[in-house]
Amino acid sequence: MSKELQIVLAGFGGQGVLFAGKVIANAGLIEGRELSWLPSYGPEMRGGTANCSVTLSDDPIGSPLVTTPNALVAMNQPSYDKFAGQVAEGAVVVADSDLVSGIEDAPGVRVSAIPATKLSQEAGLDGLSNIVLLGKLWDMTRFCGRETLDAAIDKSVPPSKEWLKEKNKQALQIGIDA
Repeated sequence: MSKELQIVLAGFGGQGVLFAGKVIANAGLIEGRELSWLPSYGPEMRGGTANCSVTLSDDPIGSPLVTTPNALVAMNQPSYDKFAGQVAEGAVVVADSDLVSGIEDAPGVRVSAIPATKLSQEAGLDGLSNIVLLGKLWDMTRFCGRETLDAAIDKSVPPSKEWLKEKNKQALQIGIDA
């Protein structure tokens, strides 16, 4: 029986939620897994709400909709408030404690609240708190091989932003170590 990971990543537009989801999707592609990647935007992309559902599985995926995620990455308070109550028992919740308050432990849910915004800024990696949180998600779920994760960053960063590859890998490591 395969393990299926149904992930919701959520935050404000411009926080890199969709990019983080794309990295997970590329990791699944690299490893030859079944996957779906479904972005969702609020009224305006930058500053509005954005979330992304990603499913990774060894078996065919029936629907790209994720209604009961077993993994949640919440980058801000509205996202946490909206999705935290929907997670499945046994789920993993990763939240940016700099932007989400009142993070509660729920029965049967593993919660990791890390100051991703502060950690990325202290490392000179402003704007990469999304990847810091992705690193923590990987640390808690091991949704792919570690080398695959770096290769997914390489595949996700466009050639015009080649210089961001190493910064993204640094941000991943900060999240893994947090």
